[in-house]
Amino acid sequence: MTDFPTLSWPDTEGPRTVRWRSEAGVPAPKRVVVADDRTTADTAYRIACEGTALLWRGDYQNARQLLQAMARRAERKPRKAPAAPKPAATQLEAFHLHRQAQAQRARTLGMVLLPLEGDYSIPLRRAPDVKLACEQAWGAPDGEPSAVSLREILGLIGAYEWRKKGVEIPALGGARIHPYYGVFSPVRGEYLDLVARVPLPSMERAFDIGTGTGVIAAVLAARGVRRVIATDQDARALACARENLAQLGCSESVDVVEADLFPAGRAPLVVCNPPWVPARPASPIEYAVFDPDSRMLRGFLAGLKDHLEPGGEGWLILSDLAEHLGLRTREALMEMIAQAGLEVAGREDIRPRHSKASDPADPLHRARAAELTSLWRLKVRTGS
Repeated sequence: MTDFPTLSWPDTEGPRTVRWRSEAGVPAPKRVVVADDRTTADTAYRIACEGTALLWRGDYQNARQLLQAMARRAERKPRKAPAAPKPAATQLEAFHLHRQAQAQRARTLGMVLLPLEGDYSIPLRRAPDVKLACEQAWGAPDGEPSAVSLREILGLIGAYEWRKKGVEIPALGGARIHPYYGVFSPVRGEYLDLVARVPLPSMERAFDIGTGTGVIAAVLAARGVRRVIATDQDARALACARENLAQLGCSESVDVVEADLFPAGRAPLVVCNPPWVPARPASPIEYAVFDPDSRMLRGFLAGLKDHLEPGGEGWLILSDLAEHLGLRTREALMEMIAQAGLEVAGREDIRPRHSKASDPADPLHRARAAELTSLWRLKVRTGS
C-alpha cells in the first residue's frame, strides 16, 4: 500500500489508513471526519466547503440523497451577497468562470467518501454491488481496502451502464458502440454523419488517428474501405476499440495499433477527430474534450503531409466552439494548416443536436447556439 496515496481518518479503534483512489489524481484530503445518517446536508456542505472530507459510515442510499442535497446547495445563489459579481463581458470570461465554478463544485461534492473492501465491495447498508464496475475501471482487485469519493463511484456505475447498454450510432445503421470507462463516448454523433456522407477519396486504405471507441474506423469499414488502421496510445481506448470492432464484425478490415498519432506508412485517407477545446483538462477523462495548446491538433496537421499518399486527403473533424469561446481564432487554425504545407480542398458542416445547444440557461449558450462541427478536407499544398 505504500506505493499508493493513502487516506487516514480517526476511527473508534484508533486511526485507520487505507489506499486512496482518484481517477482525476486529486490528492487525498488531509482532514477527514466520520459521518453517518445523523449528519445533515447543511452540516455536510459546510464541512466540505471548509476542505474537510466526510467518510460515510451510514446507509448508502442516504449518502446518495445527502450528495444530491449538497449539490442543490452548491447551485443555490446566496440570499445576500456583499457585492454581486459582474456578468461576464465576453464568452472567454464566461468559459473561465464556468470552469472555475465546475471545479469548485467538484471539489466540494467530492468530499463525501466511501470505504471499499479489498474486493471492491462497499461495506454499507443497501449498497449496490459495484465490483464489476470497479474492475472495468481499475482492473482486478488487489485485496487492499481503499476509499474513494461517492461521486467517482457514481461515475463508475454510470460508465458501466453505458458500456452494457451501448450508444446507438445512426451512421452504423443503429448498431451500438460500447464505451469503456475513461474513453470518450460518441453520444454527440453528428460528426459521424459527416464521416458517413463525405465522398471517399479511396476505398483502399485509411488511417483513423486517435480512434477512442473505434467508431470512426467502424464507419469507414461500413462504407467499404478495405483496410483501416486505427491508432491510439491509451490502453483503455485500444481495448475498447478492439472489442467494439470485433462485435461489429470489422476485425478483418480494421487493425487497431498502439501509436502516438500516426502508424507507419501512408494512406490515401487519414482521419482525425482531436479534442475540440484548447484548454487544460481537470482530469484524465477530460483529455478527450480538452487539448492543451491544441497539441493533438497541431501534431496531426504537422505530420499529415508525411502520411498522405499523393492526391490523398486528410479529414480533420473539428467543432468551432473554441472560436466562439475566444480560445482560438479561425485565422489561427488556417495558419496552422498553411504552416503544415496543407490546403483546404473542401468543408462539410453540421449543427449540433445536443440539448445544451438550445438551453438558454446554459452559461455558454451563446457559443453553443452558434457552434458548427466541420469536416475539413485537407490536401498537400502544391509545391510543398
